[in-house]
Amino acid sequence: MCQNCGIFKVHVSSIKGNFSCRNPFNMRVELGNTLIESQCVHASILKDVFGHDAFRAGQQEIVDAVIAGRDVLAIMPTGGGKSLCYQMPALLREGVTVVISPLIALMRDQVTALRAAGVNAGALTSGNTDEEIEEVFQALEDGVLKLLYIAPERLANPGTSLMLRKVGVSLIAVDEAHCVSQWGHDFRPDYLRIGALRDDLNVPLAAFTATADQETRDEICQRLFAKSPPELFLRGFDRPNIHLAFMAKATPRAQVLNFVKKRKGHAGIIYCGSRAKCETLAQALRAEGHQAMHYHAGMEAENRRIAEARFQREDGLIVCATVAFGMGIDKPDIRYVVHADLPKSMESYYQEIGRAGRDGAAAETLTLYGADDIRLRRSQIDEGLADAVRKQADHGRLNALLGLAEARACRRQVLLGYFDESSEPCGNCDLCDTPPKIFDGTTHVRMALSAILRTGEYFGAGHLIDILRGNLTDKVRTKGHQDLPTFGVGKDYSKGEWQAVFRQMMGYDLIRPDVERFGAFRMTQAARPILKGEKSIDLRRDTIVKELRRTAAVKALVAEEDEPLLSALKAKRRALADDLQAPAYVVFPDATLIAMATSKPRDLDGFAALPGVGAKKLTRYGKVFLEVINGAMADVHPARRKLAGRDAGGLYDQLQKAQLTLSKGHSGLDKPLVCSASLLSKIAEVKPQDIAAIERLLGSKYADRFGEAFLDIIRAD
Repeated sequence: MCQNCGIFKVHVSSIKGNFSCRNPFNMRVELGNTLIESQCVHASILKDVFGHDAFRAGQQEIVDAVIAGRDVLAIMPTGGGKSLCYQMPALLREGVTVVISPLIALMRDQVTALRAAGVNAGALTSGNTDEEIEEVFQALEDGVLKLLYIAPERLANPGTSLMLRKVGVSLIAVDEAHCVSQWGHDFRPDYLRIGALRDDLNVPLAAFTATADQETRDEICQRLFAKSPPELFLRGFDRPNIHLAFMAKATPRAQVLNFVKKRKGHAGIIYCGSRAKCETLAQALRAEGHQAMHYHAGMEAENRRIAEARFQREDGLIVCATVAFGMGIDKPDIRYVVHADLPKSMESYYQEIGRAGRDGAAAETLTLYGADDIRLRRSQIDEGLADAVRKQADHGRLNALLGLAEARACRRQVLLGYFDESSEPCGNCDLCDTPPKIFDGTTHVRMALSAILRTGEYFGAGHLIDILRGNLTDKVRTKGHQDLPTFGVGKDYSKGEWQAVFRQMMGYDLIRPDVERFGAFRMTQAARPILKGEKSIDLRRDTIVKELRRTAAVKALVAEEDEPLLSALKAKRRALADDLQAPAYVVFPDATLIAMATSKPRDLDGFAALPGVGAKKLTRYGKVFLEVINGAMADVHPARRKLAGRDAGGLYDQLQKAQLTLSKGHSGLDKPLVCSASLLSKIAEVKPQDIAAIERLLGSKYADRFGEAFLDIIRAD
């Protein structure tokens, strides 16, 4: 008998191999229905099943708690070994452990690895063959399956809970638990069903994630552990082997190519803000002699699987991808992660760079950012479906990322400070390598804050810069802002230099765009001491750069500060057009919306003066659009709203445009025919690949009218 733990009992069909006595725990374990006596196996499982000689920092306490059946919330850095913290207890607890995981690729890789190690594990996913599904159910029926992986969407099926009650589930493990939170960076609504499942099964629950700020942690606890708080394990966010670097965009493609050229032969991920950029950048890399491929959600599922398999299998491969790539990839030797465009939040940035250097060896990151990135991220927040409070918080999160981009000292201190963790200067970031030149920017920041305050916090950067530089524009003259004391006080800075000042002010979180005022800057409490002269502020000189000369620039439809309002007006127009089953211009053409966004009428008289507004449209739409202009948030069709934030949303819009074009047939003389919004939504989600599949969804009459046009759009997406 072992002096440490006495007799261990192990389920013979769950683990293969002989185990020596190295168990560090003083406990007794029984697993399954078929039991044999064995000497202690805990450390042997760690070595012989998982291949580790010892636990990583922070793992053992979590494994202890999960084995003991305590509720657990573990926040561990990417690459910190989260999966072992529920896989090992699954082998040392009786019954089945259900692992709820967000990605098929992630589940498939873990099941494959466990089976290769002799552990009976399986997954029920939409990617399973009939034979694989039968195999999993047979293992459950025979009582030999130890880990069952399922996606959160499967919980929507009432039969899932009944099945899990029958098979003897003893533990629920939740991977990527931040997905349960509206504040997390990858919200998945079906994760909200996990709390009800846990109550139904009455078993302990262990939740794991790599990154969660305080709001996210609070919501995870509320959603998953409503009855009593879990045991919280916060295992630090530092990845000291990863070098951090940011760079303002100058020639973005050349900057990326130059970075990769110096690291040829190493595996890397380059995150891009659009599908088209993924493809063109991968092509450019191949032209330079690199092994590179693209990956995004618009690819066929089989092509995505091939790309994932290649990246896992091949050395030195580069993938240019949207954020659809990475969460399910557990490749230890990724040597760098590049963001060709600014991520959407500090959480997203941390999660994505964490895919580099999971083997503990040195890895590098580079993040490029520019004014267009910031404008895009702001518009994505403003055009989202969240409420105003959430949008304000999201703008604050983006400000935090700008603060990291415009940091004046060690980036790691800024990054870890965001997650409430302190650090000494790391010596492993670009600012530690080459400290930036800073100067006292208090005077210019106070100028900007004064302009914001004196204009009532109702304007964005464009108009404020005109005031500061003394530009007597029509808008300045109309508002009477040429009479303000701040008019012309900042003539010594160019427009580009002032834009950089405002960007650094956002990085300090001194100002935030106000969602209800369509992007107008409002001061935070942190700005008050500076405005009153009670506090000074430093700025980086290297990012206060001269305005670049541009040729053949595309003229913006409206001023930068009016872009959020124009987006809201377009969203309202789209919803009204959906209800009419008519093209958007039937409600109002773009020219009318641009005039609304620019002049911002306050009443029906002002609205009637807009181009394109007649008596009938004034009656029908005047009040609706005035509510949008004066603060109400725009709505969208319910079917389209369900697709918001998903790739199918853009496809839905293209399908709708096509079907409205063909509503009276190719000749324009046929009987009007349009698909309902729910049918378009189904097409956008299912993405049928041939006429037969279209006909099954729409019926022959609609397939004859719209089938070929829909297929062309789907194939081009």
